[in-house]
Order: sequence, then C-alpha cells, then structure tokens
Amino acid sequence: MRDPAHPKAVGQLIIAALCWSLAGILFKYVEWPALAVAGGRGIIAAGFLFLFCGRQLHFTWTRLQIGAAVAYAACTVLFTLANKMTTAANAILLQYTAPVWVALFGAWLLGERTRPIDWITIGAVLTGLGLFFYEGLQLNNLSGQLVALASGVAFAAMTILMRKQKDSSPLESIVLGNVISFVIGVPALLTAPAMPASGWVALSLLGVVQLGIAYLLYSKALRHVTALESILIPVFEPVLNPIWVMIFIGERPGPLALLGGSIVVGSITLRAVGSIRSRPT
Repeated sequence: MRDPAHPKAVGQLIIAALCWSLAGILFKYVEWPALAVAGGRGIIAAGFLFLFCGRQLHFTWTRLQIGAAVAYAACTVLFTLANKMTTAANAILLQYTAPVWVALFGAWLLGERTRPIDWITIGAVLTGLGLFFYEGLQLNNLSGQLVALASGVAFAAMTILMRKQKDSSPLESIVLGNVISFVIGVPALLTAPAMPASGWVALSLLGVVQLGIAYLLYSKALRHVTALESILIPVFEPVLNPIWVMIFIGERPGPLALLGGSIVVGSITLRAVGSIRSRPT
C-alpha cells in the first residue's frame, strides 16, 4: 500500500524550495545589515503565519517545540550572516551539508534508517553543488565558512526536531523561530538606514513568500516524508537561486555550473520519484 499523501508532500517540498530560491535576488534589493534583514523578514513571516494560521496554532511550550524554534532561528540568522561574511557559494554549499547530519543522526533520533541510495544521492548532490559553485568557492575567511557550516548544522537540527513533532504540529516552532529572529535583529533594526520602496517590497516578499509560505508548506510536508527526504528533495533550491539572478540581472552561469546543476537536479528528481514509488503507508 502507498501513502496517498506522500506525493502531495513531495510537491509541497518542491514549491517550498522554489520560494526559498528567491532569497538571492531579493537580498540584492534590501540594503540593510544582515541582522536587520534577518529580524525584519522574521517579524513579517511571523505576522503572516499568525494572520493566516492563527486558529490552527497551539503553543505547548515543550522543550521540543522551543528547541525546534531556536534551531530555526539559528539557521536563518546564521545563513544571513554567512552571506555577508563569505561568498554566496561558500554559504550555500556549506549550509547544504545538512543532509549529511540528518543521515547520521536521523536513525538514532527518529528511527528512520538511511539506505545506501540515500548516501549515493547525498554524494551526488554535494559533487554537483561543488561543480555548480566552483568559480565562487574560496578557502579564505575561515570565520565566514564556520558560520555557514553552523547554519547547515542548525538546518539539520531544525528538520529533525520538527519531524519529531509530526504527530502534532511543527508550525508553532516556525512562528516562534521567526519571533526569535526578530528579537535578535532588533538592535540592528533600530540603527538601520532608510530604505527605498523597492527595498520594502523585497523585504516583504522575503518574509511572506521566502519564509512564510515556504515553511508553511514545509511543516505540512514533514508529516508524510522522512527527515532526510524533507532536506534532500528541496536541495535543488541553490541551483534555482542564480537562475533567477540570470533572468532578472543577466548573470549567466558557466559550463561547469550547468553540469553541476544538472547533476543536482537529476539526482534529486530520481530520488523523489523513487521515494514516491516505494513509500509505504
């Protein structure tokens, strides 16, 4: 028997990745420090989720709910900082080491066994991402790379802790995490310079679409996919990011980037199709 909700959950993960991928192009229009951006989009995302999901929210204040919220805030804030401290290529590649951590600890914490095909997919994805971002990778600025790596660990921790709430609702952790991001960003927001209308539009889209809608779909999908699926299937998001830049700004990827992107998208497509076919109830 098949889980009828599983294909829909895979689709929700794909749409969430599309929303996440808008970050690169939108960040270019918000001329604020990293913490101000993190706080601003966090409070907008929290307000959006309260507005549209307020009646569904039930805050239990358990260690699990709060722990997932802290991991979420760490993931979003650290990734924003990493983009300011190192190259975008370093930040994205190191954040997407998250599937490795989920594969290593998922079986222990969730009882979800990692199969050989999962490790093969992880290897193919990391190889493809390395080729895709080869020209932008740099070995300098160790502090920025450590921050990016920490964002990947936080991403994995958030996914595992949210998956453990699959029988209740992980959405509350997302709301709390956005509020925490706002609190962290308050000092930077108070000293942030004035911003034109285009910057406010971009910041609003970052909060509503890139965080709010994306994580609303992500939290729903987590009920019907494994933790590793939830972090592997959307991994083509960093490949989409520069595609938007190419469309709107005109920066074109080179041959190695196209090869790496093809490897990533092909690996994830095969993994997603295989999971749909083999997923039991």
